Amino acid sequence: MSSRFAAGSIPKLLLSLALPAIAAQIVNALYNVVDRMLIGRMPGGGTFALTGLGIAFPLIMTISAFAALIGLGGAPLASMKLGEGKPKEAEKLLGSCCLMLLLVSGVLTAVLLCFHRPLLIAFGASGTTLPYASDYMGIYLLGTVSVLMSLGLNSFISIQGFAKTAMATVCAGAVLNAILAPLFIFPMHLGVRGAALATVISQTASAIWVLSFLTSRHSHLRLRLRNLRVNPRMACRILALGLSPFIMQSTESLIQIVFNISLARYGGDLYVGAISILTSLMQLFSLPLSSFAQGAQPVIGYNYGSGDYARVKAAIRFCTAVCGVLGILMWAVAVFLPRFPAMIFTDQAELIALTERLMPVFFLGTCIYGIQLALQQMFLALGQAKVSIFIAVLRKIILLIPLVFVLPEFISPKADAVIMAEPIADACAAVTCCILFAATVKRLLRNSGHASTADP
Repeated sequence: MSSRFAAGSIPKLLLSLALPAIAAQIVNALYNVVDRMLIGRMPGGGTFALTGLGIAFPLIMTISAFAALIGLGGAPLASMKLGEGKPKEAEKLLGSCCLMLLLVSGVLTAVLLCFHRPLLIAFGASGTTLPYASDYMGIYLLGTVSVLMSLGLNSFISIQGFAKTAMATVCAGAVLNAILAPLFIFPMHLGVRGAALATVISQTASAIWVLSFLTSRHSHLRLRLRNLRVNPRMACRILALGLSPFIMQSTESLIQIVFNISLARYGGDLYVGAISILTSLMQLFSLPLSSFAQGAQPVIGYNYGSGDYARVKAAIRFCTAVCGVLGILMWAVAVFLPRFPAMIFTDQAELIALTERLMPVFFLGTCIYGIQLALQQMFLALGQAKVSIFIAVLRKIILLIPLVFVLPEFISPKADAVIMAEPIADACAAVTCCILFAATVKRLLRNSGHASTADP
């Protein structure tokens, strides 16, 4: 593994790691996409069921965010330890993350089972959509431990260079979900409960696969019972570095809530259904960008830990260029071919027409969004927790949420003004991220004597 990360062509190495990561993340997104496609076509209320699932989506994203908090906080640190030639320290990080994921999943399951209905109402559920959202979450929450274990620990497979294995882990669950979901929803007439049940079963299968690999002799990092303990100092470092991806994902939930509430006020259930489709597409469009950057993290983290700053710079340049091009391609699809993506989710003419009209505006900033995502992941790979956290907070908390509330006061129609907040926030955040990267990380990499794996 070390010779692979430390030598050879950077573009070839990054592609070999990133392409399986992209495939895995796209397939993982199919959990929600498949559910929405099928639920949107349920006879007798498919549109309301789709809207209900969109309202439940913030809770689903919040659960996934806790997997990122721990998994994406511990994995880059473990990658640096491998680069420093300290595999036992990397295994301790793996054990700590595993126990932390188990503890957090238990707390989340208990809390959300008790309070998910009032939360859904607060998120914008109406009397029509609440039953669908509540039915889905009541079953989905039973699989919280599986979601956290499969998503959180899969990063530790990727950092070892087993990108294809990490991809297979996700694909196995997604394929199983694609088989079970239509069976449960239609022939067995379980509706949204069937979609949730299929997801729980599939995520459990993925979690078993991850644990089986990490405890096997094939893994360079072994999950051992003696390492299942939480060292407070180590836990703080994990959480500090994982806070940025946690904010990125959890604020997606907050953004969805804000969009739902504002659009329910200004446009009604049809606009809430449209934003459900748009945010699903944004998730799909963002995955190749973030996944490519995440695939580059092991190479950057390893070479940063070993002190090979020339390879770190080369990897950052190539990753940023690829993500920039991908962002432009995603933007072109949304702006010039908006009808086709909308038709994937629904066959209701009115909802398709509204989504098609809003999509070019909503995705206007995607042409430069790829660069921001790449640089934000590079901050994580280098252990730059504070800067990465700031960028994550900037786009959504500082810019997007205030704009959602402010723009409707000055622009009509008000529902369309809510949609305009997205591209404005994307553009401002991308420019700021580039400036911060030039001012901080390049200076960091010039300091060839630096070797700490803490927050430099």
